[in-house]
Parts: sequence; C-alpha cells; structure tokens
Amino acid sequence: MYGRFISNMTIQRQYFPNDEDQTGAAKALLRLQDTYNLDTDTLSKGNLPGVKHKTFLTAEDCFELGKIAYTESDYYHTELWMEQALKQLDDGEVSSIDKVSVLDYLSYAVYQQGDLDKAMTLTKRLLELDPEHQRANGNMKYFEYIMAKEKETNKSFAETNDKAEEESKIQKKGPSKDYLPERQKYEMLCRGEGLKMTPRRQSKLFCRYSDGNGNPKYILGPVKQEDEWDRPRIVRFIEIISDEEIETVKELAKPRLRRATISNPITGILETAHYRISKRTIDFLLTSTILNIYEFDLSRATVHDPQTGKLTTAQYRVSKSAWLSGYENPIVARINTRIQDLTGLDVSTAEELQVANYGVGGQYEPHFDFGRKDEPDAFKELGTGNRIATWLFYMSDVAAGGATVFPEVGASVWPRKGTAVFWYNLFPSGEGDYSTRHAACPVLVGNKWVSNKWIHERGQEFRRPCSLSEFE
Repeated sequence: MYGRFISNMTIQRQYFPNDEDQTGAAKALLRLQDTYNLDTDTLSKGNLPGVKHKTFLTAEDCFELGKIAYTESDYYHTELWMEQALKQLDDGEVSSIDKVSVLDYLSYAVYQQGDLDKAMTLTKRLLELDPEHQRANGNMKYFEYIMAKEKETNKSFAETNDKAEEESKIQKKGPSKDYLPERQKYEMLCRGEGLKMTPRRQSKLFCRYSDGNGNPKYILGPVKQEDEWDRPRIVRFIEIISDEEIETVKELAKPRLRRATISNPITGILETAHYRISKRTIDFLLTSTILNIYEFDLSRATVHDPQTGKLTTAQYRVSKSAWLSGYENPIVARINTRIQDLTGLDVSTAEELQVANYGVGGQYEPHFDFGRKDEPDAFKELGTGNRIATWLFYMSDVAAGGATVFPEVGASVWPRKGTAVFWYNLFPSGEGDYSTRHAACPVLVGNKWVSNKWIHERGQEFRRPCSLSEFE
C-alpha cells in the first residue's frame, strides 16, 4: 500500500508547482502591485476589492517575494517587501525567518538605490543583532569609506553645489522602466483613472436597439446596443450571449486550454506560441496557502522577435486559450452566424472562435490586432488579408481588474458577462487604425473568460467597400 502511494506521488510530481511556478506567481503579484498602486501592507492583509474571505501573507511570504525581486535585480520591490517582512516581525509575528536575514537583503537593496544613509542605519541594526555577521561588517566598512570619500569631495564645492551633487547621487526610487512607451497611461486606465470624454463628445454616445443593418432576424427581435467610445467607434452589445451558450463554450474549451497561436512577423505563418511546459493554473503563492485569492495562470508564450526572428519569452501575455470551429458544435456555429448578422461582415474567412482564460495576474499588454506595414507577411498563411475587425465576448464578470483599455485614446471597457464589444481595426481604405491599440489589464481578483472573433478582409469587398480617402 505504502509502495503504491509513493509510486503514485512520483507520477503526480510532474503536476506539482515548481520553482518556476513560484517565480512566476511572485512576478504576477508584483505586476498587480504596480498596475493597481497597491501597497505591501494592503496586499499582505488581503484587503483587495471583491475579496470575501481574506487570506494573509506571512513574513516568510513577504521575504520570499523580496528575494525573487532581488534575483531579478529589482531592488525597488526588494526594499518594499523586505520592509514589510521586517514590519511583521517587529510586530511580533512568529516566523521561520529572522530579522538578520531580512536586514541583510534590505540594506543592500536600499544601497543599490542610492540611499547610503539608510543603508548604513539598517546595517548598524543588523550588526546589533549579529555583531559577527561577516557580510554586514564588510558592507559597513565599505559604506563608511564611501561616506568619507563623499565628505572629502564635498569640501571642494560650494554649498549649493554640494546639495545638487548629493541629490544626484540618490537615484529616484520606483518600479524599473520597461519597453512599454505608454506604461503609465495603460496602468492609469486599468485603475479607472483614464481620460474622460468631454460632455460634448459624451452627448453623442447613445443606447439603441439594433437590427443588424436591416437583418430580418433582428428586425423582429432587435438587440440592445450602446456606444462605448466614438473614435475609434467601439460598440457594446448587451445580453448577446446566454449563460447556457457561455457554459457550452467554456466546457468545449477547457480540455484544449493550452498554447496560443500567433503570427510570425517574419514569415506570416501562424504558429503555436511555445509556452513553458507547465500550463497548469496554480492554487498557491510562494510557500503560503493564500491562493484562495491568488490563482495564477502562469503560461508564458515565446514569440518571434520582429528584428531577429528568434524565439523570445513573451512577458506581455499571460493566459490560456483554445480555438473552436463552427462545424464541431451547433452552438459555436450559431454564435458565428450571430456575429455575421450583427456586423454585416462575412465570417467565413474569419479565424476560429478563440476562447481565453485569464487567472489572477493574467493580462495582455498593449498590442494591435492587425498586421502593420512593417509586417507585410502577417497572416500570409491564411490568405484572407488583414484583420479588419474584432468581436470580443465577455463570458464572465470580474471582481476587480481585467478591463480592456485603449491607451492611444484613453478608453476603458469593463467586463460585463453576456455582453460583447466590436470595433474596426482598419479604415475602409484598408489602412490600419492605430488608435485601436489595446490591452487586457491584469485580473486583480477573480477569473476572466473571454472569446473573440478576428474578422479578415477577404469577403468584405462589397460589405464594406473601400473609400477613396486613406483615413476613412
């Protein structure tokens, strides 16, 4: 009996969370912290919107988060989480970690950010607890040497110059900069702090009953439609997919939730994005059982670098997806027909219905749905032209986070179960509408299910005729 148990555990071990999962979970939490401006104390106490049953991060959890940030040379987050761990230890929390270990990481992270005085203060506190600490003693001597050298340098400058030089030595603390030019705007929109429409523009947005441009089916039973944004025009269809249809789509997709398919920008061939082997959704965070709140979907895609063509890890999309064809289930076929009837576009050349699941921390950073001019072979393998339009179903409500945002124009569209949003990616001329650059914000609390249909140019020649103006 015992032997069978051990044998079964050995087989099941491949499904257990590993170090890579732990690192991914920690990075997702740090991403949420930055995007939603959450302080460490709020996260540690589980004081998140929409959470009914709070779970706490222990001092050890905070320490592990700080260590993972440290290994990434992210000293900003190292300082935040080591300080939180220290605070909880100072408040009397019993833990397997000690203050000496926390102060060791904290003092160095503070020094790396240019705050020498604070680094020395923390190191002195460490040495009070462990006078024989070899690294701390070495660091203290080095800090004193740097301090003495600064004092000598300061003597040769006027008082005003001293102040300017001292300020220049202290680096501005904050999250590390990354490649996203619109990072600040994107995160503000995710928090609901985006641009507000003027009253004049707002007055031109309406709710209506739509008959799908005179479609006989919807003349008899029109659907509710409301304007979300004017430029680009984004419309939302209300109660457009039933709960029963949603459950059917989810059940069809669940066994297939795996790697996403992307278009190779070099060749235009649709390829499978090679997520790391582990595709499971994990119900843990670090060493804690906190994961009633933090259910991280950690699949990572590798995509082709548009300059080199080499596979690189994609940090911008964290989700699982599946593709459903109309011919394999009448519900999917019915949904496809509904999209065609309401948009007036031919979906026979569209891509299959893509179903995506975003766990906590799941996101898709700003991107275009259409192929740009520097990607002339995008979707070449499909032979159906560029993506002319996007239809996006929201198949769940999201307790917090998960908005679809358009950083170029300041639009935020929030998930509402049973609704769908639609927009054109191309002008009638066939030129790309760069204002449609959009993103899926990280899910803060809950689970987000969406499905989308990318409609292509082929077959729309008479349904959406080309205009003479480039931007019409």
